[in-house]
Amino acid sequence: MEWTGACYADQPTVEVTTWVDAPPDRVWPLVSDPTAMPGFSTELQAVEWLDGAREPVVGARFRGRNHHEMLGEWETTSHIVECERPAVFAWAVQGFSDSDEFMATWRFRLTPKDGGTEVSQWVRMGPGRSGLSLAIERMPEKEQKIVFVRMREFEKNMTTTLAAVKERAEA
Repeated sequence: MEWTGACYADQPTVEVTTWVDAPPDRVWPLVSDPTAMPGFSTELQAVEWLDGAREPVVGARFRGRNHHEMLGEWETTSHIVECERPAVFAWAVQGFSDSDEFMATWRFRLTPKDGGTEVSQWVRMGPGRSGLSLAIERMPEKEQKIVFVRMREFEKNMTTTLAAVKERAEA
């Protein structure tokens, strides 16, 4: 795990990487379709395209419904910010405030390697407000621990996601 940042304002990141015995063109549809992600994720429950979008292109938006045992349920709106087939797919999650700042940015990167594909999933928190911001405001003395625990959860969930992508791509 690569983890940077001791507090939310530092925009901490985490990245997980795996190798898949399949070419990038076979992996791409699995990581670039947000509506398929709930099948790979423990937290993301459902996704629907917005504004008539039906495929991943820069500017397209989608809504995600999430569930976390400690945080409850919530919905987010995401904007695709990078879409370079079959190499990079990224989206930014709208923050909880009226600000234009995103509360997180997520990215898949596919790199041909050793006859297959190296697949990385990366997330950066902030700078926009999120549920994590609310927890930190309630317990500012525990900010470092709150951020660390959430980054570890992301690492675990991304590891699960990449294992599912690997399994499907290699099938």
